[in-house]
Amino acid sequence: MKVVVLGGGVIGVSSAWYLARLGHEVELLERQPGVALETSFANAGQVSPGYSTPWAAPGLPRKALGWMVRRHSPLLIRARLDIAMMRWMAALLANCTAEAYDRNKSRMLRLAEYSRDCLDDLRHETGITYDDRQGGLIQLFRTQGQLDHAAADMRILAEGGVPHELLDRDGVLRHEPGLSHSAHLLKGGLRLPGDQSGDAHLFTRRLAERAEAAGVRFRFGLGIERLLFEPDRITGVETSGGLVTADAYLAATGVHTVRLLRPLGLHLPVYPVKGYSLTIPLTDPARAPTSPVNDETNKVAMTRLGDRIRVGGTAELAGYDLRLSPERRETLELSFGELFGGGDLGRATYWTGLRPNTPDGTPIVGPAGRYRNLWINTGHGTLGWTMACGSGRLVADLISDRRPNIEHADLALSRYAA
Repeated sequence: MKVVVLGGGVIGVSSAWYLARLGHEVELLERQPGVALETSFANAGQVSPGYSTPWAAPGLPRKALGWMVRRHSPLLIRARLDIAMMRWMAALLANCTAEAYDRNKSRMLRLAEYSRDCLDDLRHETGITYDDRQGGLIQLFRTQGQLDHAAADMRILAEGGVPHELLDRDGVLRHEPGLSHSAHLLKGGLRLPGDQSGDAHLFTRRLAERAEAAGVRFRFGLGIERLLFEPDRITGVETSGGLVTADAYLAATGVHTVRLLRPLGLHLPVYPVKGYSLTIPLTDPARAPTSPVNDETNKVAMTRLGDRIRVGGTAELAGYDLRLSPERRETLELSFGELFGGGDLGRATYWTGLRPNTPDGTPIVGPAGRYRNLWINTGHGTLGWTMACGSGRLVADLISDRRPNIEHADLALSRYAA
């Protein structure tokens, strides 16, 4: 069967790889000149199933109000007349209940844990390297309140069988000696030994090379203009290079999937959440993270990628605006400087990307309603790298009419039907 994959980020390329491994003829269309040049390009670098947590949580509205008055707030909402943003925020708030939080976090963990296992298998099968490390992740707590709140997440981690360990200050320093000079700022941490890290852009490029060798045809610089459709099926894709047809189609274009599918009467509750990152040359290994470290206070992630340190974070609701904010850079520099400081900020590369977020935190992976040959793989938010391999393998199994290895019905678009 011929399958056209729309989108060449880490999600699209992972999906193409698994489809090719199942024997399909695969053609991937990407508007950029190469793979992983948008949201997958310079993310925080973490494969963190244990840190897979929905934003929508009890107490979020109160926290958000407090963040609004902070200079270095982890959340920023740009005032704008945007009906889509208002609807998305209303749906997010509707998920801020204890029942919804437990449900959403449990299914995110299910997919993320599966995805990490798929990545492990892929790495062993192919020998692929991508500045990867498998040393776990530490979520740093600076206040007693943060430490106390960890109990709720630990309960869900335990129910899902996810290894975890609550650390005091000395325990954190045993794992991350680079924090020694900032020990006075710390109360403790939650260690997730099964989490990993790596350069998502490098991974996607190298996986694309292997996928191409396996028969996947990559077509770059090709604008996807619209899908042609009949009442129950897709008949083709109009592109800047002409019409492309196939037996099945997979939409994996991140935040742009919303606009692509709207003319079909498919309304995805996905909204762009802008994130920023710094890529900092490493200067002092003794003052750098050895494994991924997340600053819970500023919601900033710090990851060592070879001779670089990736510092990523902040969430900004600003539509499709890709301008770089000097204030957001200050927040990233502050968190890194306070905790580590072993890099050259003067030579850092500053970047921004648009994360495709759903209001319940769970991506949309599965069939596209009444269109029997259209599939969706988007809405991963900050966890696209974490969930890429699992989502790709899951959707490839579904397209191939194979039984997936995990429960999947509650990941599909149909969960929003009510």
